[in-house]
Amino acid sequence: MRKSKPKKRFLLPDPKFQDTLVTKFVNVLMYDGKKSLAYEIFYGACELVEKRTKENGLETWKKALNNVSPFVEVRSRRVGGATFQVPTEVRPDRRTSLGMKWLITYARGRNEKTMTEKLAGEIVAASKGEGAAVKKKDDTHRMAEANKAFSHFRF
Repeated sequence: MRKSKPKKRFLLPDPKFQDTLVTKFVNVLMYDGKKSLAYEIFYGACELVEKRTKENGLETWKKALNNVSPFVEVRSRRVGGATFQVPTEVRPDRRTSLGMKWLITYARGRNEKTMTEKLAGEIVAASKGEGAAVKKKDDTHRMAEANKAFSHFRF
């Protein structure tokens, strides 16, 4: 390590659920610093999820996030002129951030009309173990499984 690591920044909990994980999710969801709009989208999506599933929206979202977060991923490692895809375990903080990114990315790619509906649809699908974000996780796991032979090249 050449430089000292930057200090970890701690987030304030969100106004409605008093949860820092929600704040992190909203920060990833936010465009152009429009945090209040991002909160509106998230809370609206939680309400829509509650209407559709008759379950607690926040709990369904947490379940969806858990279903989308990967345990292993592949990283490129150069050994003697050849590049190998080496499977590595994912750190817990990276797990959640990857899950959030994937959930939001694939929600944006859906065909509903508003972002609230898109996000709600992706949360419901992910909580059931379906949807594009869960498929991305499965693909990542499958890739790590396929490259298990190179796991001795771990850093």
